Amino acid sequence: MEAASAKKKIEPIIPPKEQVYLEGPRSRRYELGFAWRVFKQFIQGFRTLHFVGPCITVFGSARFKEDHPYYDASREFGKRIAEMGFTTMTGGGPGVMEAANRGAFENGGVSVGCNIRLPFEQQANKYMNKSITFEHFFVRKVLMVKYSYAFIIMPGGFGTMDEFFETLTLVQTKTIIQFPIVLFGKEYYSNLWNYAEFMAQQGTISREDMKLVLLTDSVDEAMDHIRTYINQNYKVRPRKLFWWLFEKR
Repeated sequence: MEAASAKKKIEPIIPPKEQVYLEGPRSRRYELGFAWRVFKQFIQGFRTLHFVGPCITVFGSARFKEDHPYYDASREFGKRIAEMGFTTMTGGGPGVMEAANRGAFENGGVSVGCNIRLPFEQQANKYMNKSITFEHFFVRKVLMVKYSYAFIIMPGGFGTMDEFFETLTLVQTKTIIQFPIVLFGKEYYSNLWNYAEFMAQQGTISREDMKLVLLTDSVDEAMDHIRTYINQNYKVRPRKLFWWLFEKR
């Protein structure tokens, strides 16, 4: 009895949501309810973000503290984005996200965040003019891409890699317009960049695909790259609408 009891104590606890998900096909009523919840998240996202203006999204780790060089660089990016007249968008959490939001917020720019509900790490930072919290990663990523005209990928972990490669795939396949993507941190991303070179050698990506990303250690070079693309392809103009789905500017 003692052995059985001890075994019970060390079994992993799976969140209820995951138990439902891993059970496989559910009733049609359940699936309809899931689709409705996803739809509601999209509508809430559209209503919250419709008037935030053109954004530049900064992706990166939640784990870098305030005294880290990547935190400083992200904060500078937020400041520069504000100076360009764009909105800084992040995942709304701590670390790199907080730093970019903070740089914009403290320099008179608009700062928004698309937070995610997680059991750890992801607490909304305090440097945002607007924020929304999502239940599903895929809804969050759609919204972070939808309103952005450029993407800055700071050093990060699995989540950042997911965001980077999904955005890059969308640009590569011309699913979204070829917006500039900056990969910041040459040392951090050196092995990843070398592997991308290897993929080009093997023919699994084209050599031209390497040009879709700027790898740099310079905030100046990154912002010049983004500014040049935007100036050559777009004119930022104010919206004339004052409400949308009963959501005021």
